[in-house]
Formats: sequence, C-alpha cells, structure tokens
Amino acid sequence: MSDAKTPKDERAPEDAAALQPVDFYRPGAYRAEESIGYLMRRIVTAVSQSVSTRMCEPSSPTYPQWMPLYKLHMGSATTVAELARACELDTGAMTRLLDRLEAKGLCRRVRSLEDRRVVNIELTDEGRAAAKEVPRVLSHVQNEHLAGFTHEEWEQLKGYLRRILDNAQALAARGEKND
Repeated sequence: MSDAKTPKDERAPEDAAALQPVDFYRPGAYRAEESIGYLMRRIVTAVSQSVSTRMCEPSSPTYPQWMPLYKLHMGSATTVAELARACELDTGAMTRLLDRLEAKGLCRRVRSLEDRRVVNIELTDEGRAAAKEVPRVLSHVQNEHLAGFTHEEWEQLKGYLRRILDNAQALAARGEKND
C-alpha cells in the first residue's frame, strides 16, 4: 500500500499493528549485546554522558533535566502534571527532578490563584538562559554521534526508529505481553 512518494521503511501506524512478529532473535542463539534494546540503551547512555561533559558548571542542568527545562521554555507544559506527561515520567519522579532544578535556581513552583490544587512551574532568568542552550548542545552532541552518516542514512535511521516505536505503541495499545 505504498506509493512512489512514501519511503519503503515508513508505514502508517495502523499497518504497524497488523505486522506479524518475526524471528530475528531466538532463545538458543540470543546475545544481549546484539539486541536492539541493549544497543539503543548504550546510545542513550553515550549521548547522556556527552551532554553531561558539555555542562561543567554545578548550576547547569544534567541530561535528565534538559527535557523538562526545554518543555517549560517552549510552553509545552506549565504544571507539574502536564510536565510529567510531556516528559513521560510519573509525578513523583517529576517532583524530585523539579526539586533539583529549583535548588539550582532554574525554576520555581507557583501555586495557581484560580485553583490552589494546581502548581504552575516557571523558569527563572537562569532557567530561560539554560533552556536556550538546549538545542545548541543537543544538536552538537547528536551530530557528533552521527558522524559518517549521509543525510539519506540519517533519514532512513529515523524511519526505522519510528517504525520500532510504532510497533511498541501498537503492542502497548493491545496490552500484549512479550513472551
């Protein structure tokens, strides 16, 4: 069902749900270091460490703190609950993360005047300045990790990763357990 304008590796989300599992991995020959999960985790760790080395000042945000800082800066979220959803964290983890950002003077929590149950998050001037650095630092680090890739390979890689994500989301939506 693809046409000339759709690259082969991109499928509509409904197509991903219809895909049948394949046997790329077999229990008798399984090697953890060859699994996509292991490889992706190592990449995330390497990127995280590279970002951390770029941030030398104690008040600078760490790699896990970049996402909420940037989401706040972009206006994608304003409350603890919205920010937790946007960053795919539970509210307890988000609260601990915000505690650390507040301790660094990068944000502050302000109780809503309209609804006292709601806590809004605001960036400080230092937080806004740090958030403006996010695209520059992450672009630099990710480009370093993609050294040697052509533009076409980069687009193809993103398509493959989106397909894996689509499959994961389809499995989660169906509530399937992996055996």
